[in-house]
Amino acid sequence: MLGQRIAHPPSTNFDDDFKIPVAKRLKRLDSTDSLSQLPLYEGSHDRSPQTTLRGTEIADSEAESDEEEEGIPRAGQTELESALPPVKTDKQAIAEYEATRAAEDGLDFKDRLGQRKWVQGKSSIYVDAFFLALDTVLDEESHLFDDAELALFQKWRDLSYEGQYLYVRLFLRKTAAWHRINRLKYYGDIADLKAAVNELLQDHSLPATTATERIAPGEAEPPKDTVLGESFTFADSSMDHIDSLEEASSLLMLEELKTLAKEAKVQGKTKRDLLQALKKTSQKQGGLGWSGLKRSDTEESVKSEQSVDFDEEAQLPNGLGTNRDSHFIGKILATTGPCIRLSSAALKLFERVHLVFYRSTEWTEKSLTTIILARISRRNFPEYIVSRSNNIFPSRSILLEFEASIRTQFAVDNILEFNGTVTKEGLQKVKSIFEEVYPRWLTILAEEQRKEDREYESGEGAYLRRFSPAWVYTRIVHKGTAVLGKFKEHKREHEMLCELLDQNLFHAARRGSWYQRKALLEEHYMWALSPSDDRTEEAQKKHWKRTALRTCEDGLQDRDCHLIYHHDLQKRISKLERQLHVPKRLQHDFGHVRLAKPIERYVQGTRIEKERTPSRNGRRSSTDGTNNSINNSRRGAKTIWLDPLEDNGECSVEAMCLSSYRSEGWKGYHSEGGIIRTLFGYLFFDVLFTYIPNVFQTPFQTCPLDLHTDAFYPSRFSEINARLNDISNGGAVEILRRVYERGKERQTCVVGLDWGFDVADLEEIVGCFRGEALSTICKVMAQEYGQRGGGMPDLFLWDRGRGEVMFAEVKSENDRLSDTQRLWIDVLSGAGVKVELCNAVAREVIVR
Repeated sequence: MLGQRIAHPPSTNFDDDFKIPVAKRLKRLDSTDSLSQLPLYEGSHDRSPQTTLRGTEIADSEAESDEEEEGIPRAGQTELESALPPVKTDKQAIAEYEATRAAEDGLDFKDRLGQRKWVQGKSSIYVDAFFLALDTVLDEESHLFDDAELALFQKWRDLSYEGQYLYVRLFLRKTAAWHRINRLKYYGDIADLKAAVNELLQDHSLPATTATERIAPGEAEPPKDTVLGESFTFADSSMDHIDSLEEASSLLMLEELKTLAKEAKVQGKTKRDLLQALKKTSQKQGGLGWSGLKRSDTEESVKSEQSVDFDEEAQLPNGLGTNRDSHFIGKILATTGPCIRLSSAALKLFERVHLVFYRSTEWTEKSLTTIILARISRRNFPEYIVSRSNNIFPSRSILLEFEASIRTQFAVDNILEFNGTVTKEGLQKVKSIFEEVYPRWLTILAEEQRKEDREYESGEGAYLRRFSPAWVYTRIVHKGTAVLGKFKEHKREHEMLCELLDQNLFHAARRGSWYQRKALLEEHYMWALSPSDDRTEEAQKKHWKRTALRTCEDGLQDRDCHLIYHHDLQKRISKLERQLHVPKRLQHDFGHVRLAKPIERYVQGTRIEKERTPSRNGRRSSTDGTNNSINNSRRGAKTIWLDPLEDNGECSVEAMCLSSYRSEGWKGYHSEGGIIRTLFGYLFFDVLFTYIPNVFQTPFQTCPLDLHTDAFYPSRFSEINARLNDISNGGAVEILRRVYERGKERQTCVVGLDWGFDVADLEEIVGCFRGEALSTICKVMAQEYGQRGGGMPDLFLWDRGRGEVMFAEVKSENDRLSDTQRLWIDVLSGAGVKVELCNAVAREVIVR
């Protein structure tokens, strides 16, 4: 129900008419978003560029009104992958490992892993990685699969090696795409491609199952073709499944499509134009005869005697007549030759296996091989207790609901973030999904609270809860709450923010933003939307401003409210206290954390401009030795300078500025956060490898699985704060020495820790830090390691004589500060650490 319409304060710049928000720059990643939250049942794992959802209401921070809400899932490494050591995973690395094979028969994949023996054409690291995931899951969590699914797994084991190899390689590609058989160049491992393809196309029967697919909230029905029936195939044939011109034309390269368009006498500049022209022609004209069409000969053409038609004489796909569409489809398939794709039902089942194994909904070829390459590499790992729980998904129904919730979440994200400007209809759809999810969210939330109170040991539930449907539903509720604000339902939005803050189990990293938004609504809107209890309008406004003041105070006292939100809450407190005329002696004093703007410094040097080759229009960049050439440089491009301390050798702009600081007595590194990550690795070594159930699932990890999530900090709250107190009290040097002495010989693999830094330099650096400042920086890293590991200033500087450290962000004429860089500057300034903005200025430009 819509809230009462009220007059909006002038500061909101609010327009009563509904305006579609304008997409602006990319949003920042929030630590509460798992790097694994990607679509399970979309055609490709590719992600679209994210755009931001913006409105015309009051910004959450009046100081930085253009800041976007955080919360975009990132694509990239899985949590398991990020915890493993950096190993080469390219083709050369895999070839080097497989070159250690011995021509011995009878080894299963576990023996090959242990002895590092592969035989080309008989075994592969890809197939073994697939087996590792499947066997691990079935050994420990087979209760998540029914009889039909277990029978499918056995059918996969019964495939020949070449059939298994082909399936795995296709599994690692765009899984919903059609693949031309004559372009599958796996000849090193597949001697008979025709037999391998036909094996995947063979029909298999399955036992009957009583399992029913549950419809999850926010989802009308399970995705098409993802439920197993009485029979299945591992792959589909183009001859049986391609029956539309649109699907067939997607197989063509642009040049092939142009050739077809030329024959059909249609025109278009782009692939899309050509497809539309072909479709229009197909609808207008009658069918043509089909005889005589032949597939173009290719070097890879293969003839088949079985289910796939490799013959030179092309045929129509099953079920197609002789209309114009059939003619074009036949022409296309004559050009491409037979194609296959992985069948959806079996594919989604194997994706479920990998979800359970990796505790993630995204994996790549690298994900599949990294764990094996880490296992057989010659690395030293920290000592910790390995614990892989088999109750992350307590039942099959919870696993299926988690999958469905991920799909629903993707549908919401697809509307709000992946498709440009958001329409009113899109927002209404998100609101409808939110309303459908909300009751189920409340139910599971109560169940999870019961588990936390009665079942989980201290810290155990934080990581496990990330695999509860409630974790995903909470994010959907968060998104839906923001949409309520777009529809001006501020009273309902306020109620939802209260409910989100009342629970402490999910998305702790968002609590700061919830406090911000709740305080804003209380300050500006709630006075007109709630009963006045006979108060005058002015008294009602003051009442809600006092409520907003208490909300900000609660946020500062909430241990789960991350440090990066404190400055905004403090500023709002100061503003509200002035408006309420709170006596000076009773006002909060935040002078100790007042931000200082970075000091501007200008460093002059000689810039090198590489002579450009003539462009198509014959123009060149300026070569007159003036700064005009700089203006022609692309924004953000790397620039080249001369280093006066290194015999005027060419260097980066950061190295040139670092030399300038060194000439003034500073020591320093161009580390871009490497120093801070190394110090964090030293100072929190013991905390990182403290036993927490389920976060160490292999003996080859460099960090716990939850380090890059918002579960890391609350799971170790006592240990982290004890270590922060030690650092504040000046104990950092002793901790660093102890860890260095213990690990210097083995060079233990620890996330972020670079043993290449001179330990004497590190001891000097820690000695120059004020304990409170170093503690504050480490707290931010502990709360949001995955998101705040980047964006740090380029240069880290220290001066032992002055007992001072300093950060410097280097900018040339082509650069500007990013949002993450601004955030780190605020954090460092708030901690009392000196920060400079070093602007490189070219006093001379030399063209070479």
